[in-house]
Amino acid sequence: MKFSQVAQIFEKIEQESSRTQITQLLADLLQQASVNEVKILSYLSLGSLFPPYKSLQFNIAKKGMIEIIAVLLNKSSQQVQEQFKVAGDLGSVVHNEWHSVATETTIEKVYETLIVCAQIAGTGSTEKKQQCIIDLLHQVDPLSAKYIVRIVNGTLRLGFSDMTVLDALSWMEQGDKSLRKDLEHAYNICADLGLVAYTLKQYGLDGIRNMKIQVGIPVRLAAAERLSSAQAVIDKLGASIAQPKLDGFRVQVHKLKNKVHFFSRNLLDMSEMFPDLKQAIASLPVDNFICEGEAIVFDEDTETFLPFQETVKRKRKHGIDKAVADFPLRLYVFDMLYVNDVSLLNKTHKQRRAMLQEIIGNSSDEVLQVIEEKKVTTAEELQDYFLLNIQGGLEGLVIKREDAIYQPGKRNFNWIKLKRHARGQLVDTIDCVILGYYYGKGKRTKFGIGAFLVGIYNATKDIFQSVAKIGTGMTDEEWQDLKQRCEKFEQKEKPHNIEVVKDLYPDVWVTPEIVCTVQSDEITLSPVHSAGKTNLQPGLALRFPRFIMYRDDKDAVDATTDKELYALYNQQKIDNTKA
Repeated sequence: MKFSQVAQIFEKIEQESSRTQITQLLADLLQQASVNEVKILSYLSLGSLFPPYKSLQFNIAKKGMIEIIAVLLNKSSQQVQEQFKVAGDLGSVVHNEWHSVATETTIEKVYETLIVCAQIAGTGSTEKKQQCIIDLLHQVDPLSAKYIVRIVNGTLRLGFSDMTVLDALSWMEQGDKSLRKDLEHAYNICADLGLVAYTLKQYGLDGIRNMKIQVGIPVRLAAAERLSSAQAVIDKLGASIAQPKLDGFRVQVHKLKNKVHFFSRNLLDMSEMFPDLKQAIASLPVDNFICEGEAIVFDEDTETFLPFQETVKRKRKHGIDKAVADFPLRLYVFDMLYVNDVSLLNKTHKQRRAMLQEIIGNSSDEVLQVIEEKKVTTAEELQDYFLLNIQGGLEGLVIKREDAIYQPGKRNFNWIKLKRHARGQLVDTIDCVILGYYYGKGKRTKFGIGAFLVGIYNATKDIFQSVAKIGTGMTDEEWQDLKQRCEKFEQKEKPHNIEVVKDLYPDVWVTPEIVCTVQSDEITLSPVHSAGKTNLQPGLALRFPRFIMYRDDKDAVDATTDKELYALYNQQKIDNTKA
């Protein structure tokens, strides 16, 4: 398949607002593709070369891309910069100004060349990498160049997530969405979208149903629902298991002989950050396993956990040895998913816990701990244990059904979070996605930002819906930092995966990429905001929203969903009635 054909479909998708039409356009493209091309398209359509756990970055900043385009077009960097200000997108600048007639380059050739360019390292790598991309652009037509530039620059953003790709794969194979459940299960246990696509194209539905966990490829994480009181949890679960909720890095650990990988909540490989933990895991006398835990900085002197803001300082590429010394971690393991080539996903929590104790519990290394747990049968017992953990400086508890299996990629009431909150107020923080910002007034004029619009994720529609406009609670430095973060994802037009009423349109749109935690006094029904709005129910909004922190460990689709928000709203009403 020629890459020019891919570019033409990408162009149609970019101009299409209907989710159904986007899915069918993508499905038609996948239908025409070969087995290997389907795998490549699954990555490229999301603007990447590999799944998230294989981290390969071009590391070409906007300035570097401007220099590349200037050489390609035989213009000065200043001229390209001026054209960029008008077009709002470097890909569009190339599309408008590049006059190549080449169209024969295949998708495989483009993909292989992009990998070669991205892998260039060492002395003079910047110049070599730029020349590699220039040489590739000389081989393609203007429309193809537009999308190659966007892929390299990390700005493809066609307006859909991996869930839409799964729907498109179902349409490709079956002509409808009927295979979505099977495809999503395969993706949940083996989080490589390209591998799922390749398997479906090559082996059909039987191949998908026979996919298994592979050590080294992340399993998509299970997630907890939320309730606001011990009584509500006991009413829902009955007798259950309670574990302390630690405020650290949630990690999934893969061990294959002496090779160890740590994957983050959003499935990025963080292995190089944790040499201390890696050594402890590698020494365990088990051939292979996959477990989950919370990595958190532990102060040996005070025997206390440090807050997330301290733990996050371990997230760095340089100065690892000093970080290990300054911020010593412990890994508190709470689940075991796979041991010695056998999946434990369909085992009960009690059975998985026994295996966890057998493998981790016998470790003599203090950096590895099995998280404690307590069986609770009454609301009083749960409340007492909750208060004990709160007094110890922790966030709260995660309560689990003892007979529950592990359901990857799912959020349900097998696990429930119980966190500290003020009765009558919003029971928890909300993870929101920044959708755009408004120009500042008064002293904020100099920052160019005075408020910003945030939204939540609607998984059914694969879109982001507005929930709050935030304009208070940030320092001057925080406003400037937010502006810099937003500049990386600015868009001239409203992205078609954002749903916002015109009265709330921001001055500058931002592609939904930046996740932040927001606190609010309460959730209210809204005639304006679109979060959770349907023909049968109004939208929801956050009253007096306040920015808390960024969640760089989460992807946009990991933000709070419309269903979660309505569940929190309904629970809030119950709490207010009891208050």
